[in-house]
Amino acid sequence: PVGVCGGLRFEGPLCQDGRVTGWHIAWGYERPFPVDMAGFAVSLDLLLAHPTARIDPHAQRGYLESSLLQGLVTVQDLEAKAQDCTKIFVWHTRTEAPKMKQEERLIQEGRPSNPEIET
Repeated sequence: PVGVCGGLRFEGPLCQDGRVTGWHIAWGYERPFPVDMAGFAVSLDLLLAHPTARIDPHAQRGYLESSLLQGLVTVQDLEAKAQDCTKIFVWHTRTEAPKMKQEERLIQEGRPSNPEIET
């Protein structure tokens, strides 16, 4: 997960037993990989095994990550890190207070960010 991302306390995969089971996001549910660029890593071996995988510079907003990952893996192939995605080790930071309007919307919808995950 990525802290202070997408207008939420955090955004990223929901995981169980080392596998991705869903996504904690506020928009773009139809994206094949609704994950922020800061929230994943790719091994060099995987990139070398798929030499045609590329980031599409013309991808629509929110689809850059999917454009690369679709050429490398499926969601079932993803390997959950950060203690089953319950720890945050990367944040979007700015020198201004974060805007959390998406978090407020999810709270109103009864889907708030997990308060057990420290941001």
